[in-house]
Amino acid sequence: MKKSSASKETAASRKAVAGKKAVASRKAVVGKETAAKEAEGTKTAAKKTPAKQTAAGKTAAKKTAAKKTAAKKAAPLRRQAPAKKPAVAPKKAAAAVKGVAPAKTVAPTSPRGESRTALVRRARRIDRELAEVYPYAHPELDFENPFQLVVATVLSAQTTDLRVNQTTPALFAKYPTPEDLAAAVPEEVEEILRPTGFFRAKTKSVIGLSKALTEDFGGEVPGRLEDLVKLPGVGRKTAFVVLGNAFGRPGITVDTHFQRLVRRWRWTEETDPDKIEAAVGALFPKSDWTDLSHHVIWHGRRICHARKPACGACPIAPLCPAYGEGETDPEKAKKLLKYEKGGFPGQRLKPPQSYLDAGGKPAPPLGAG
Repeated sequence: MKKSSASKETAASRKAVAGKKAVASRKAVVGKETAAKEAEGTKTAAKKTPAKQTAAGKTAAKKTAAKKTAAKKAAPLRRQAPAKKPAVAPKKAAAAVKGVAPAKTVAPTSPRGESRTALVRRARRIDRELAEVYPYAHPELDFENPFQLVVATVLSAQTTDLRVNQTTPALFAKYPTPEDLAAAVPEEVEEILRPTGFFRAKTKSVIGLSKALTEDFGGEVPGRLEDLVKLPGVGRKTAFVVLGNAFGRPGITVDTHFQRLVRRWRWTEETDPDKIEAAVGALFPKSDWTDLSHHVIWHGRRICHARKPACGACPIAPLCPAYGEGETDPEKAKKLLKYEKGGFPGQRLKPPQSYLDAGGKPAPPLGAG
């Protein structure tokens, strides 16, 4: 009996020990599983976190790249090239340093902030400089009396003074007076005037003005502007040429050269000849108007050409806001000079003696050379 109870106790104790071990084993297993799950969770979190961080980094990188691209595109707008310095005209273009050509960039389009007083002073100084360069300036049409001058001026439209001077000797030899030309046969006059171009219209004008002179003014050219502009083919420009050079009465001749230069010099921005005449006339004393016209026209024909101004040989370069529009190299500019400045014949067949004394050459007659 004792053995039986002892064995029961032993069995019970064994079961208890086994139960404790099982419980402990289960707890250990559960603990291991929990630890494993926690470890797996940690690994998963660790894997997920770099991915999120990588995605965020990529997004930030894209934004940074986009900003850099935008900055590069915007850079040309912000980083504009610095403005080129305008060409500075030499104090005297003819006295340029040998072997060193002036700058060839274009000067500012107009003098900035120039007052009315400064404009008047600059304009008058330009005229004084041109008077020293062309002391022998004169009308470049050959004439011996007011009648010949008014006819020659009408014929000079749309052609050169040289061509008119080569044509009028034959015309005046055959028709020396207004009465003679008024009675002329149009076809015969047309044949003489053919070299001047638009010869039919010009024939009509010169015959018409000759008739008007004969019938209304006793065969004499009137010395008043209001009378001259009534003659066929005679406008304000022609009238002022006649008044200034045949009668000594001041007038401004606004021809194509005059218009081009006064606008290039920024004396006026007007384009209408009458408005140009008024604007320029207000800058000078009336007594200077006729000589001023000669100076400007001569300079336009010899140096300040329409297409290729000889800026490097221009005596008024320091005063010109358009310096640099033409050739600034002195040696190259010299090759662009015309008439007496370039050693070539002038416009007149019979120029004044002062012109010949200054080195000018008379133009050849029609058909010569």
